[in-house]
Amino acid sequence: MELFEQSINPELRPLAERLRPKTVEEVIGQDHILSEKQPIGKLLKHGRLVNIIITGPPGTGKTSFARALANSAKAHFMALNAVDAGVKDLKAAGESGKERLAQHGEKTLLFVDEIHRFNKAQQDVLLPFIERGELYLVGATTEHPSYELNRALLSRCQVLQFKRLERESFEKLAEKISKYENTEIKELMTDEAFDKLVALADGDGRKFFNYLESAIELFKISKDYFPMTGEVLVQLVGNKVIAYDKASDQHYDTISAFIKSVRGSDPDAALYYMARMLEGGEDPVFIARRLMILASEDIGNAEPRALPLAVAGLQAVEAIGLPEAAINLAQVVTFLSSCPKSNRSYMGWNKAKAFVAETGSADLPLALKSSSKASGEYVYPHEFEKAYVEQNYWPPSLTPQKFYEPSQRGHEKIINEFLRWLKQK
Repeated sequence: MELFEQSINPELRPLAERLRPKTVEEVIGQDHILSEKQPIGKLLKHGRLVNIIITGPPGTGKTSFARALANSAKAHFMALNAVDAGVKDLKAAGESGKERLAQHGEKTLLFVDEIHRFNKAQQDVLLPFIERGELYLVGATTEHPSYELNRALLSRCQVLQFKRLERESFEKLAEKISKYENTEIKELMTDEAFDKLVALADGDGRKFFNYLESAIELFKISKDYFPMTGEVLVQLVGNKVIAYDKASDQHYDTISAFIKSVRGSDPDAALYYMARMLEGGEDPVFIARRLMILASEDIGNAEPRALPLAVAGLQAVEAIGLPEAAINLAQVVTFLSSCPKSNRSYMGWNKAKAFVAETGSADLPLALKSSSKASGEYVYPHEFEKAYVEQNYWPPSLTPQKFYEPSQRGHEKIINEFLRWLKQK
């Protein structure tokens, strides 16, 4: 298979494939890891192999880095995709690496794309080969490693976080492409079109390569559209599709950013993340349910109207559906973002749970049991002016605790004042 692949004319391959970096030093966009100032960067640039799990969005150079690392280390490169590889393939790769090391003293770098798709048994197959140095693993994933990879494998690897590419990286890529194609970028497109190209790529180097390659191919056919405007560029490559996967990190990361923005009282950021989720195909019912939780967890009694509005928002979403239900969600989001915040009821609940777990099922006060209603021991609060009378509501064997301590924000300030007034003699 490798001989067959090598016989293919390189010019028939996509531009992104032809211009892959040959060494670690040529990798663009990950200077926070690969800079000479970073210890791991210095190690890798000098061709030293370590077992690595790379996590990051698509198109950030994970595959290119693995190939470049093998070149820098003068190691044999092997690649598998976890979508279609199984235990048999992994064992074959391990035995091949073992034989190569014994007979030729050559190290083997095994690149596994989408490694999060391997189950625990498949991941465990790699362990003995890694431990004996018969394979050096570079696993790539768009998921959070601790969610998908087992501890045994993670403990043997360094985890590197690749970031989405920024404008400076795209400018370097454009310069590289320009030299290779002997075509000035300014001949291809206006500055406004290049800005649009960067926006359409959305941090993804592969998209950038593919879009620019389409422009170059059109340029070779006809010069009529050049220098290309942003409008023509969109006609050529299409509008941007929001990167969002409802079953992976994009889902969890975006809802996390959304909730934290509401909790942090930033309605504009909250609306931004809501728009990203809905444009990416997120279920609006999921968003509405999370807002119901937040209404009690992060707002609570500081604004008692928060929970009823969040419940009404869920009902509206279920009754109306998208696209109109987004208007209802927007009202809930902006209201909750603008509310005074308190997590005191939530914290009180956590303290109560912990106390019950510690103390168990202490016997209830006799006066509070339903069987003792006629005993006269229970004092009825409504018979007093404030509808309050001091009496013990705690099991006799326990010391009364303080779980709920209202804040001085919003309605909880009123609750605080009421409780103080209630207990004044």
